[in-house]
Amino acid sequence: MQALILGATGATGQTLTQQLLADARFQSVTVFARRELALAHDKLTTHIVDFRQPETWQDKVRGDVLFSCLGTTIKAAGSQEAMWAIDHDLQLAFAQAAQRNGVPRYVLVSAQMADANARAFYSRMKGVLEQAVTALGFAHTAILRPPVLLRPDSDRAGEIWATKALAVFNALGLLRAYQPLRVEYLAAAMIAASLRDERLRIWEAREIRDVLLAQAA
Repeated sequence: MQALILGATGATGQTLTQQLLADARFQSVTVFARRELALAHDKLTTHIVDFRQPETWQDKVRGDVLFSCLGTTIKAAGSQEAMWAIDHDLQLAFAQAAQRNGVPRYVLVSAQMADANARAFYSRMKGVLEQAVTALGFAHTAILRPPVLLRPDSDRAGEIWATKALAVFNALGLLRAYQPLRVEYLAAAMIAASLRDERLRIWEAREIRDVLLAQAA
């Protein structure tokens, strides 16, 4: 299979790229990024693109599966509007390009409690994106809603706080469905999801652990 990755410079994307390069089922891995990856491999092609100029990259989104794991924070983006432009608009634009170019499979990393009708900005943004990419009608769409992620050297204050709080609750046997997930496990689950043949499936955190990771093992 020929894999495409949007978000390859993030923690999840970097790990996913490494796993795909080591996976014999994937003959090539193409990533779209603003900068070079600190990684070289015979199977790897990197397109350095200006995401604000879709005419320069739209025709290159061709392969068997698009993995979309792009993400930012309001702190990094500078505002809710800027975050929406990255986390929603750009991911949707890539999905639309992939669909037009005949890519049959699409895998999106969303979030727990994604809901297009939510009052919370982040949950609403993720829910609206889920609806939009689902409407594109890929032959196979997988949407993963992972819990808080354990990233190496994370500087996301919300993730750090949530991880510590959940550790306390989980020690008491509570909130098991919200137990933090290591990015390497999420990457493995994304690959497992990409190889399944459901037309559309939304994977909640517990299913990611119980089904996809069991399949990947």
